[in-house]
Amino acid sequence: MQKSTNKIIWITGASSGIGEACAYIFAAEGNKLILTGTREGQLKKVQQKCIDLGAECEILPADLSQTEQLDTLTDRALSFFGKIDVMFHNAGISQRGKSVDTDFSVDKKIMDINFFAPVKITKRLLPAMIAGGGGTLAVTTSISGKFGFPLRSAYASSKFALYGFFETVQVEYYDQDIRVVMVCPGRVKTNISCNALEADGTRHAQMDAGQAEGIPAEKAARKIVKAIWKQKPEVLVGGKELLMVYIKRFFPGLARKIVRKIRTT
Repeated sequence: MQKSTNKIIWITGASSGIGEACAYIFAAEGNKLILTGTREGQLKKVQQKCIDLGAECEILPADLSQTEQLDTLTDRALSFFGKIDVMFHNAGISQRGKSVDTDFSVDKKIMDINFFAPVKITKRLLPAMIAGGGGTLAVTTSISGKFGFPLRSAYASSKFALYGFFETVQVEYYDQDIRVVMVCPGRVKTNISCNALEADGTRHAQMDAGQAEGIPAEKAARKIVKAIWKQKPEVLVGGKELLMVYIKRFFPGLARKIVRKIRTT
């Protein structure tokens, strides 16, 4: 897919962070946007800025953990402009609790938002996307989807699962002009650690030191948007922490030793 000024792009997790930053780039290019997030007030602010940048922009507030509502949500998204060229599954929630200590309801909520919501939206959207001549599915995963990470058991599981599902979608529908872009961030300075769930489901409410030192969301967004237009199978976004992806690939034993020594909150 070539960079365009008239594509229809649906972004989840669009009220802040990577999703918000990508929305502004897409808007400045002249694309049509559909923005989804849980905070309607903030979503309206992002919408207005996109309009100021020259884009047509609709908002679709939603709690993606309510998976039974996602077919209707997808139908509404399709109704705005008649099709969707790029679906950016970016919404997600992280975790800060040990595996056994984390209540199962927290595990389920994380899996619903991070994995089952993108899966259900894709199942509903894909036939329409194929009928319209194809399209791109961009999916925000994480380096935590490459290796287990302390206090992130459900989060890492959801990100591992995204790779399995969407790489399979790519294989199955490649000949029908469906392309998948796996977006793999390391440390990006967003509120993801602040909004992470503790073992009992309460909000973590603090930014991790590593997150605070991450690259700006705007820098990450520029690389992500470029990768989406080029339809790259995967794009790694972050700093030196991305080296762990290659250490895990080529020196798995060393990677396991490094991860065991990580102390995090």
